[in-house]
Amino acid sequence: MPIQILMPALSPTMTEGKLASWEMSVGDTVSAGDVLAEIETDKATMEVEAVDEGKLAKILVEAGTEGVAVNTPIAILLEEGEDESALEGMGGGAPAPVAEAAAPVANETAAPAAAPVAETKAPAAPKSGDGGRIFASPLARRIAEQKGVDLSTLTGSGPNGRIVKADVEAASGAPAAAPQTAAPAAQPAAQPAAQPAAAPAPSGPGAKQLADMLGMDYELEPLSGMRKTIAKRLTESKQTVPHFYLTVDCELDKLLALRKELNAKAGDDGVKLSVNDLIIKASAVALKQVPAANASYDPEGTLYYKNADISVAVATPAGLITPIIKAAQNKGLATISAEMKDLAARARDNKLKPEEYQGGTFSISNLGMFGIKDFAAVINPPQGCILAVGAGEQRPVVKDGALAVATVMSVTLSVDHRVVDGAVGAQFLAAFKKLVEDPMTMLL
Repeated sequence: MPIQILMPALSPTMTEGKLASWEMSVGDTVSAGDVLAEIETDKATMEVEAVDEGKLAKILVEAGTEGVAVNTPIAILLEEGEDESALEGMGGGAPAPVAEAAAPVANETAAPAAAPVAETKAPAAPKSGDGGRIFASPLARRIAEQKGVDLSTLTGSGPNGRIVKADVEAASGAPAAAPQTAAPAAQPAAQPAAQPAAAPAPSGPGAKQLADMLGMDYELEPLSGMRKTIAKRLTESKQTVPHFYLTVDCELDKLLALRKELNAKAGDDGVKLSVNDLIIKASAVALKQVPAANASYDPEGTLYYKNADISVAVATPAGLITPIIKAAQNKGLATISAEMKDLAARARDNKLKPEEYQGGTFSISNLGMFGIKDFAAVINPPQGCILAVGAGEQRPVVKDGALAVATVMSVTLSVDHRVVDGAVGAQFLAAFKKLVEDPMTMLL
């Protein structure tokens, strides 16, 4: 029976995406693991691997198509022995049910579960001991590789014996996610208190309508998926999160001297530290010292995170994205620097994996390299804080009653008042300032 290839959900919040390109053509023979297509989400472009074997018989959604809903059929495979006559009556239509489809989860900090490229029918999965093929979802394969689980030892609980995420997690001892079932019958019809406030409708004409009315010259660039997401999330943040702001000045001379010394010792072939690398480390250590600032608000309670997963804002041609240095409090400066360079490069190429930019417990936005002295950043929900970092500049300071000159950097902490009080925010900034002004202490 022909197999439908569906538009996958590549992150918990993905509802649609752009089919950027097809990597195979009609008539090509497809093997499990082959890259079929590239899908562009709101934050990244990802490859979609084939789960089944067969011949690519029909492409239902052309490359370049935007707004393709998750679980929409995008192509059809013919199994061995089938010909084009089996395609009669098949084509694009209503989404088919997909096992393991990821539902949006609030405050998601674990690696997101991507829905597999599903099929209407899959053959039973022979085990590798017989030399046969193992049927497993791409997510299950990835988790198995990360956790060192031998897929050939597992019995799949998915459709037709297919190995899914829960099977791998159960074998590795990790808690399996609760199965997605129908909503309880007693679920209230509406819960307005849990929904973000709707954006107020503009009272006048939009920018394009006004420009057309006035005969203004302009060039219209359609919004990318990333830009739409940025607009939606930042509007939600400013409408639902009660921001307040705390600013402190930090002297940088000792930090700059340490950076220069460490880079000199690394030599030409070593990792070159940036000021931002040291700020990431100082923020992570400060969060370890003031764990009450490493928190998020949730209607069920306050989440206090065990690790300082630092989201770092990176500007890309499509918009802003925040790749994450995970457990930064436990990493050395060289590791942080190497990871940040790799993440930033792949962010600009739109090649980050969802788990590399989704989650995070605390954000940093650094505009110092552009000469910005100070600014206030918008909180990245569901995080509780974001640190806006300005430029280091020569300023007059008073030391021991005498006027002197020092390199000073202003930083502003934007805080969600629902979860972090002013005193806690001040304690965090005091710890951060001490680490920056005496940077050897962050290495202890």
